[in-house]
Amino acid sequence: MRRREVLAGLGSAGVVAGAGAVAAFGVPSFNDDSDGSSGLVGRQHDPYEIETADAPGSEAGTVTVPAPDRPTFIDFFATWCDPCIKQMDALATTHERVGDDVVFLSVTSEPVGESITSEELAEWWDENDGNWTIGLDPTSELTSRYWGSPYPSAVAIDASGTVRWHDSGIKTADELVAGIERALESGAE
Repeated sequence: MRRREVLAGLGSAGVVAGAGAVAAFGVPSFNDDSDGSSGLVGRQHDPYEIETADAPGSEAGTVTVPAPDRPTFIDFFATWCDPCIKQMDALATTHERVGDDVVFLSVTSEPVGESITSEELAEWWDENDGNWTIGLDPTSELTSRYWGSPYPSAVAIDASGTVRWHDSGIKTADELVAGIERALESGAE
């Protein structure tokens, strides 16, 4: 009798874990998804305007994502995220390597002005050698469109607005550039 209770408990735990995964990430796609993109590759979203922060390499204002008629690279990060800090060097190298070929930005969904001040964000950016545009997504609208979690997470979008690459976790500059090249190549077709 005890064995049945243990098996029922394990089965219930599996159902709860599976339901949690579906709630967090949606119903799994059975398409070829060998790049780990969770079905994002090939998707398009309407342009969305977000606020930008005043920090090194970034001016206060707004930016449209994806950029109209230009490839766009987005790095989703948080200042409290240790892996995000570890990836900053690779992002800086990637930014230098791709130059003005793409709209290059890092986006945080932290509520600036509540959990972190604008000044603290700019200071964090400077301390971690950020030198490109920072987008602010306090409602997580943009982040949810491009499944920008877990942090860090990145997405490359071609000039037509189609996602060509998405991945999460710490990446090397070579991996990030390769993802961006997918967006550049499909724009050349």
